[in-house]
Formats: sequence, structure tokens, C-alpha cells
Amino acid sequence: MSGQSSRSGLSFVLLLPLLLAAQPVATDSYLPALPAIARELGAASSSLTVFVLAFGLGQLPCGPLSDRFGRRPVLLVGLALYMAAALGGALATGIPMLAACRALQGFSMAAILVCARAAVRDLYPAHEGPHVMARGLTGLGVVALIAPVAGAYAVQATGWRWVLGGMAVYALILWGLCLRGFHETRVPAAASGVQAAKGRVRDVFASPSFRAWASVAAATYGGIFCFLLLSPMVYISYLGFSPAWYGWIPALGSLVYIFSTMLCRRLLTRVGAVRAVQRASLLSLAGPLVQALGCWLLPHAAWPLLLGHAIYCVGHGIHQPCGQAGALVDLPHLAGRAVSWSGFGMMAVAFVVGQLAASFVDPQLSNGAWPMVAPMALAGVALVLIAFLWLPRLRTACSRTSGGASGD
Repeated sequence: MSGQSSRSGLSFVLLLPLLLAAQPVATDSYLPALPAIARELGAASSSLTVFVLAFGLGQLPCGPLSDRFGRRPVLLVGLALYMAAALGGALATGIPMLAACRALQGFSMAAILVCARAAVRDLYPAHEGPHVMARGLTGLGVVALIAPVAGAYAVQATGWRWVLGGMAVYALILWGLCLRGFHETRVPAAASGVQAAKGRVRDVFASPSFRAWASVAAATYGGIFCFLLLSPMVYISYLGFSPAWYGWIPALGSLVYIFSTMLCRRLLTRVGAVRAVQRASLLSLAGPLVQALGCWLLPHAAWPLLLGHAIYCVGHGIHQPCGQAGALVDLPHLAGRAVSWSGFGMMAVAFVVGQLAASFVDPQLSNGAWPMVAPMALAGVALVLIAFLWLPRLRTACSRTSGGASGD
């Protein structure tokens, strides 16, 4: 690390989980509020859709901006906008206003996550990246464990607007912590007198490691997003769970995810990233297969869905640190751009798959839990193919890169 990086290292280790957790705070705590928002304002799903779109598209400009002007200013502006958008959503008088605020919140969250993930590559060598991301995602899992339960009880006790108010408070506290504790991790191109190079997007996609590892992150997130999007319909509307009881389902999934990220760190040390992802891909396929058997044999039973989701979460907690860090291994000088395109790919896959899955949901819920389960099974198949057919081909190239994150 550089001297500047070293001075910010301790603070960054503490801040990384909180920065990454801005995503579950904005999504997991919001899910139990969707039925209440729909009753008061109308179709609430549009507010989640525009949030996802803005988050995905917002990463494209945020990466180059953080490469040019630095991580700190982009991060602080993102946190300020996140807070303002949450407050605006809490005061919304209709779906258009709520959707606009959620879109702004999605864009600002893109700035937060891009800067946090790029700073990992700024501060740590390639071989440490997956370990650092795994630690950060463990902290994210802790927040994700609390967020849906807190959101569910807030909806029942005080109403859905307080959920968005809580997001604003979270952002305000985090903005203060970053103002004091987050030092710049990259010298801005403008300040260094170096003109920003052009054609860098082509350089990002020219990296074999970026393409392979970004595909891992996108595939696993596509599956988990279908759960986030459709699980309220499955558990509340189809199976009859109360919002409070439903809140425990993503919370328990987060508990499994915490365990999985810790398991990931152990596997990285023992067998390396490729073999860790290969083992995780089998779990990513096994979980939806358990759910599919439940949909076929016990269509109104919750336990096969819960068990299969837990198995999928174990794989997801291994895929995400490896995929997110591995995508940057060859691109330390373009970390912001690489993060932005990797994140955009994740959200693009999630949005397309989620919309296709949602199109099979009808008012009578005649397809049961299948619209949620089938995309997760497809994600599992894709992960197995990537892990066993694509990633092993990177070993030769990565062996020439000192400390390559893709090697075993």
C-alpha cells in the first residue's frame, strides 16, 4: 500500500461493510413495506423497478468519475443524495414522486458501492482482494440480517414511511463517518496532470479475468434478485405469511450468507478461488432443485422453499466475494471503470431475468412459487458451466500474474 492508503486502511476496514450495506438497507428493509405502499399509493413494484434500473445505469458514469476525480468526493456526494432521496421518498404523496426518489436513491447507491469496491483494489494487492471483500460482505450480511426484520416491524408499528426515514438516518451517520475516516485512496487524474485515457471500456472488456469473474457475480446475483423481487408474492400472497413473519425469511438467508462469507475466506486459503467457486456452484444448483421438488410435490409447503434458499445463499456468499474481486484483478489502474461495468452487468442480468420471471405472475397466483424458483435454477446451471468450463481456462494466464485472484 501507499502511505496514503495505509493511513486510511484501518478506517476503511471498518467502513467497507457499512458502505456495502447501503444496498440491503435500501432493498431488504423496503421489501416488507411493499404491500403497505401498494394499499396507500398504488402499484409499489414500479418503485423497486426504477430503483434497480437507476442503480444499474448509475454505475456506468460513477466508475469513470471516481477514476478521474477520486473516490472520496464521489462517495460523499453519493451518500448525501442517498439521504435526500430517502427523505423525499418518506414524504411522497404518490407513486410518481416515490418512484423518482427511489430512482435517485438507486443512482446514489451506485456511487457508494462503486467507490467502496474500487477502493478495495486501490488499497490491497490482487491476491488479498477476495479476502477483503469476503470480510466486507460478512458485515453486509449482518446488516442484511437486521434490515428486513426492522423494516417489517417498522411497517407494522409506525408505517412504511418510517422505513425510508430510517434509511436517511443511516446515510447521515455514514456520511459523517466517511467525512472523518475515509481518505482518498486514488490520486485523481485531473490533480495529477494526467489526461484521462480514452477507450478504457474496451480495455476493461479485453480482460479475460474480468469477463469470467464478472459473469460469476452477475449469474449469482440474478438468482438472488428473483428471490428479492418475488418472495413477498410467494410467502405473503401465496402462502399467507404476515409481513412480520416474512421479514424473518430474508433475515435468515442473510444469517446463512454471513456464515458463507466466512466459509469463503477459509476456502480461498485452502483451495483457491476457482475451486471454491466450483464447490459453490454445485450448491447454487442444488438449492433451486430442492425448491423445484417442493413446488412439484408439496406446492403449498414453505419448508422446501426455505431449505433451498438457504442452500443457494451458501453458494452466493462464496460467489460474490470471488466474482467482485476477481473482476478487478487485471485492472488496478481502471478499478472504477471495471467496478462500474461489473456492477452494471449484475443489475442488467437481474433486471431482465426479474422482469421475465414477474411476467409469469398472475393475480390468481396460478403458477405458485415457480416464477421465483425457475430463474434461480437457471442461475445455478449457468454458474456450474462457468465454474467448470470457463474459469479453469484462466489458470494459465493467471499463473503469469503474481498473486492472481483467479488462481488456485
